[in-house]
Formats: sequence, C-alpha cells, structure tokens
Amino acid sequence: MFINKEYIEELLEQAKNTPDEEITGILDRAEGFQGLTHQEVATLLMTDKEEHLGRILQVAGKIKEHIYGNRIVMFAPLYVSDYCVNRCKYCGYRCDHEFDRHRLTMDEIREEVKILEKMGHKRLALEAGEDPVHCSIDYILDCIHTIYDMKLDNGEIRRVNVNIAATTVENYRKLKEVGIGTYILFQETYHQPTYEDVHLSGPKKNFEYHLTAFDRAMEAGIDDVGGGVLFGLADPYFEVLGLMLHNEHLEHKFGVGFHTISVPRICPAEGADLSFLQHQIDDATFKKLVAVIRLAVPYTGMIVSTRESAAMRKELIKIGISQVSAGSTVEVGGYTAREHNSAQFRVTDDRNAMDILSWLMDDDLVPSFCTACYRKGRTGDRFMALAKSGNIKNVCHPNALMTLCEYMLDYGDENFRERADRLIQKEIPKIENEKIRQLVTANILRLKNGERDLFI
Repeated sequence: MFINKEYIEELLEQAKNTPDEEITGILDRAEGFQGLTHQEVATLLMTDKEEHLGRILQVAGKIKEHIYGNRIVMFAPLYVSDYCVNRCKYCGYRCDHEFDRHRLTMDEIREEVKILEKMGHKRLALEAGEDPVHCSIDYILDCIHTIYDMKLDNGEIRRVNVNIAATTVENYRKLKEVGIGTYILFQETYHQPTYEDVHLSGPKKNFEYHLTAFDRAMEAGIDDVGGGVLFGLADPYFEVLGLMLHNEHLEHKFGVGFHTISVPRICPAEGADLSFLQHQIDDATFKKLVAVIRLAVPYTGMIVSTRESAAMRKELIKIGISQVSAGSTVEVGGYTAREHNSAQFRVTDDRNAMDILSWLMDDDLVPSFCTACYRKGRTGDRFMALAKSGNIKNVCHPNALMTLCEYMLDYGDENFRERADRLIQKEIPKIENEKIRQLVTANILRLKNGERDLFI
C-alpha cells in the first residue's frame, strides 16, 4: 500500500531540529516552482521559527500569484441526498443519527438549480451520502442529466463535479459517460488507526477500498480527481504527507495527480460526536499547512469552502487557495428552503454570492466562472502540461474576464456592473499575448451585444 505509516512518522521525526541553512535552501528551491520532496515537506511542516514561517507564507504567495494570477474560480455545492449507511463519528449524516432524511426529486433538483443559476453559478459540486438503496448510482446519473438539462434564461450549469462515496470501475465509467467534471473524494484521514476508529461501521470503514477509489476512477477514464482530508481527525502534518504520497502514487501510475486538493477543517454538525478530537488546528497552523501544500504541488488547484470565515478565506487566498464556494448551503434542498434542517456541517461564511464576488473584487481579484478547459478537453495530464509550461495564463485569465463580464451583464445591479467593468478594463492590458488580448476585447463587446458562452 502506498501510504506507509511508519515511513511518514520517520520523515517527521528526522525533520526535527533541521539546521536553519537547510530550511533556507529548501525555500530557495521552492521559489523555482519545482515542488518539494517528502523530506522537504516534513521539514517545513516541523519548523516553528517565525522567520521560517514568514518565508513559507511569502514564497507560497509568490507561487500562487505566478501560476494563478489574481483569478479565483467560483463554485457552489449541491447536496441531493442525506441518506447514509455509514456510521462516522464526525458526520451529521451518520446512520444512527435520527432526523428526517430527504432525497431530492428531479423536480426539486430543478428548483435548486434554478436558484443556483439565478445566482450566476456555472460550476456545481454534487454531494450525497452513501446509500445504495436511496442514493444509487442511477439516481446520481439522473441528477447529473437533470442539472445539465436545466436552463433558465442565460443560466446554465456547465460543469458538474461529483463528490460521492468510493465505488466500482463500472460505476466510474458511468460517471465519465454522463460528463462529470472532477471526481472528488476526501480520504478524511490517512492515518489508518484513526480512520478505523472514527468509521464505526458501513462500507466506508474499509480503509484500503476508500484509499484506492481514485485508482478505479482513473482506470475508468476519469482523469480529473480531487483529494482532501478532514483536518482535525489526526496529526495534520501526517495528513499533509499522506496527501503528497497519494498524489505521487497517482502521478507514477497514471501520469497525473490531483487536479485539486481541498482543505476542510472539522467543525460541529448536528448529530456528530466530536468528543474524541485531539488534533484541532489553530489558524496559524492551518495557514502553514495550506502554504506548504502550495509549495509542494505548485500546479494543483486548492479549494476552501464556506466552513471557513471570510477573514480566514481572504488570508488563504493570498497563500494558495484558487477556488472558493459562494452563496453556499450544505443542506439537502437548502437553496429552496434557506431554513434550518440537518446539515452535514455548519457554514461560517454565509454571505450571498454577489457579496462574495464584490469582496473579491475589492482586492483586485477576478472571480471566474470558467469551465472552458473541461469542455475543450484540457483535463488530466493535458491541463498539467499547459499549467507547467506557463501557457495557462493565456487561457485562464482571459476566460475569467469573459465569464465575469457575462456574470455582470446577466446578474449584476448597476453598481456591480460598473465595478466589474472597471476591473475587466484594467485587466485586459495585462494579457501579454496580443492576439488573445484583441480577441478578449472583441469578445467583451460581443457579450455586451447579447452573445454568451465565449471562451478560448
């Protein structure tokens, strides 16, 4: 098995008391966008000297800016079912938690998607508990078909990412055929003793089957996968190294690692038992984890959800985060209801989507609703090759500007339109390729004249 507990623990032990000059050398090399070795990751995680921590954040910010520029990809989760057969200590969906469970009908999904389209979203993350009876793969496929078929005025969902339980190669093939974007699955914890302790019963208790889900997904032809852990279950430094080993395994076996890494911190949920927790992480440690991941995998997207506060999300964007959710609810049917039901976890940043977009633009960040790479076939190793060559700037930044223009025209009030247009006009001259700069200028006019869905 590619996650070796003893090896990770040995790396962390060896990293203690690393000389200052060696840490300086690691950070000097990281500035060249080359990533980090396992030992270098462990070394940066284990240092607690202020001068090193400051440099880690500074280098992470430089890497983020160089590769991703000032664009931030926007998405929203859509929870379709809270039925679950697993009994996981930390989760409000656990099967022994008694509450009125619900699975959305196709008509209810249309209502949810209608609201999300009115919010301007083009990219969703479909979420569901694990229940082969109430939430079968056929139900998930029907959900995806329904989402893609739902159109409201100029609104449409162009990419559906899917976060469902580990399944079979055959089922992953079905997901591939129906046109999913990224398949997302959190290992929760790479520390097997902890994993087996917190997953009390159900299919998810099988550590190895869960761990090898991405292998089966990639064997089925899904080349965009997104990993993550639930920080707080086990030693966070162990978890970061687990993510790196998992990413490396996929790169060696399939030629491409994680498309995205999510960094959720555990938080209270109705019905969850968090009394066992011993590894909650403070804000300073959390920022260090995010920064080290950015140094280790410079070209991998990083996601933070509305679990985190607005202030924390702002800090994390500076040092590595490239995707954020906006206007989110984590309740089944929550967009329609917007009232308290039983949620999987609590949302901290509960601002509406336009407020979050305005907040991003206040910092000269460009909210992006782009889904072009998926629809142009720039996925998996093709996307990574584009990113590592530096040519991603000639695609993602222009597409971000065009999708922001589309958003402002269709959903923005007068004040928002003025602000967004100023930002777009400010950003267009920064496009280095003259032909692309001229194309974007022309496409902005075409959008203002009523055309939609223009991308490179």
